[in-house]
Amino acid sequence: MSLPLPLREGIGGGGRATTPTPSPHPHPQGEGENWAAELRGLLLDCMRLWQVDATVTTVAEGVEIVATDGTFLVQRSPREMRPVRWLLQTPERRAADRPPRAVPSIVALLASLRNALGAEGGNKLRIGTPAP
Repeated sequence: MSLPLPLREGIGGGGRATTPTPSPHPHPQGEGENWAAELRGLLLDCMRLWQVDATVTTVAEGVEIVATDGTFLVQRSPREMRPVRWLLQTPERRAADRPPRAVPSIVALLASLRNALGAEGGNKLRIGTPAP
């Protein structure tokens, strides 16, 4: 006699294991209704990780980061600028009366912001044998 295989959750047998159905309306990067709150949470984590003393708040224009180096503003880009997803205004660009920097992804945004804040990049993994 053969017994049915258990479900992935490890409960009983006889059922059918299924995968979750994808959302019928997935949001591209930065387009959900809570994008500013989610971005604020990510930036707060980054400030702790990068050891940068800053406050991160949501404002009408986007997400504002106030650090010792000045005030930074992250905004969603307008649809007509796609594939650009984000705009980063730094104190230097503001002082030079330049428009915000356009960045194509969240990874590029975080790298640009980390560099602008002067935060450490972290340790890099090196593979190989040490030099004699």
